Amino acid sequence: QLQASGGGLVQAGGSLRLSCAASGRTFSAYTLGWFRQAPGKEREFVAAINWSGSNTNIADSVKGRFTISRDNAKNTVYLQMNSLKPEDTAVYYCAGVRYGSISSRHEAYHYWGQGTLVTVSS
Repeated sequence: QLQASGGGLVQAGGSLRLSCAASGRTFSAYTLGWFRQAPGKEREFVAAINWSGSNTNIADSVKGRFTISRDNAKNTVYLQMNSLKPEDTAVYYCAGVRYGSISSRHEAYHYWGQGTLVTVSS
């Protein structure tokens, strides 16, 4: 089970850190990703991280602004979002797949959290 948190309202140029806590004892076996979905748009890949944290995949639209990391001791994956823009406004979802690649395809992920809303005002 995945539980995302940390969303909220922030002004453009600001920062937020999203967290996604997972239950279970095999957290370190999972590749984890973040996706987002804005109103009226399709779900979009944001970032993914492999089981150890040694490899990441970041979408071009957020590269240089967003960072994904994980703490396997805390069963938590993070998305640090800096220099936020109004176009980053969306519901952000964390997702996981056991022993998966750091895929940008949402079909590759088997488990999904409930989403947390990020609103960036101009």
